[in-house]
Amino acid sequence: MSTVQPQRYVGFDLGTSGARISVIESSGKSDYQEIHAEAIRWDEQEAYDDADAWMNAILRLFRGASNSLGDLQSVVSICVSGTSASCLLINRDTKEVTRQPRMYNYDVVGSAEDPSFAKDAMTLLEEHAPPRHTARARTGSLAKLLTWIKEKPLASNEVLCHQSDFISLRLMDKSTSPVSSDWHNCLKLGYDVREKKWPNWMEDCLNEAGMADAFSGDGILPLRVVSPGERMGTISNEMAKSLDLNKDCVVVGGTTDSNAAFFAAAGTRPSYGTAVTSLGSTLAMKQLSQQYVEDATRGVYSHRFPNFEDPDAEAWLVGGASNVGCAILRELQFSTDELDSLSSKIDPETDSPLKYYPLIKPGERFPVADPNKEPVLTPVPDDRKEYLHGILQAIGDVEGDGFEVLQELGAPAPTVVWTCGGGSRNEMWNRMRERRLVTKFEKPDISVKRAECTEASYGAALLAAATFNSSTR
Repeated sequence: MSTVQPQRYVGFDLGTSGARISVIESSGKSDYQEIHAEAIRWDEQEAYDDADAWMNAILRLFRGASNSLGDLQSVVSICVSGTSASCLLINRDTKEVTRQPRMYNYDVVGSAEDPSFAKDAMTLLEEHAPPRHTARARTGSLAKLLTWIKEKPLASNEVLCHQSDFISLRLMDKSTSPVSSDWHNCLKLGYDVREKKWPNWMEDCLNEAGMADAFSGDGILPLRVVSPGERMGTISNEMAKSLDLNKDCVVVGGTTDSNAAFFAAAGTRPSYGTAVTSLGSTLAMKQLSQQYVEDATRGVYSHRFPNFEDPDAEAWLVGGASNVGCAILRELQFSTDELDSLSSKIDPETDSPLKYYPLIKPGERFPVADPNKEPVLTPVPDDRKEYLHGILQAIGDVEGDGFEVLQELGAPAPTVVWTCGGGSRNEMWNRMRERRLVTKFEKPDISVKRAECTEASYGAALLAAATFNSSTR
């Protein structure tokens, strides 16, 4: 008697250091378990900025999953996340690369051999984009597109796509599928995520750049911009046969790697106020808000969050990133063993009298934008435990001030803060942060927890499942 295999969903992440796959299947009404994961690191032969290397990695990871799980006929859908603002130009008809990728960290002025083209592009962009708009960044997709146009006029069949768009397109029928993208990847291209359309200022900008037909079906922009997790198309017959996938397997709208990490930690249907804080070298935070918030001077912007029950309802993933973070602990020569030992002796219910602002060097971006803000790391007590107590408390207070800024802009107070990054393993610190957030916001139900899952590929897999299920955690 044959048994019916549970439905499976695949998520890919093309990250800064490599590519990763997660295969999940349902383990209950709303829970999923990761049944296969594998990662490939970029190297000299397979580089992070090589589009062929991206596709080679995807195919290798698919075959690894097939070897591990058997056939992949039960895979219902696939979702791809990529690094933010990593983009390239391709031939609309053949889908071959016409201009090589410019990655998330490519500064059109600072990275170019001849910055004159980029400076002209930035002048044009700054004339048209609203003040402090996210798309004004020199590392954004629109800056890269305008620089390409300035360097060499685009051919009539060239079109821009992002890293995750490119892989999704290659998985579908290349001859018939248009270039499609998603809300998250298109934010730094200038897409109006509130109105869900290309804005008038962007049309004026591209017209002045000589691209009068940019918004037509044969234009230089993605033809469709869908919600992350929304159906874009089905796997091509060629790919289905090659990878032993069901011919009805769906490819859904992708996302960026940092947003995929939020989905991994918090799920695809968190409540308003749910937040994810990354305690890595620097501190980054994202929170779900019913209110759109923006303050580009402090790097605060809103990604439209997909609502799978009511697609027209508004939800926003808001956040910011500080220059404060765990890197200061290494700078002050706290070893891992010392951190563990001293943390076990700190009482998380007791405040430190020390008032620090633990930057490695001058300059802060969030919760206050001050390029001249100085580190405060004195006085230094004789007791290393007391020093560590003060520093950990100070990093936590920057987090609290960040949530306060988001609340002032219209976001709710945090309810649950899922924590990832190296600092999340310090349970004493989690308890300290929770107590001080409760006190700051006068909300006794705020909780700080270590996130069980933080891999962006897992978040992408949850997005792949979300459209097909009423609840996804």
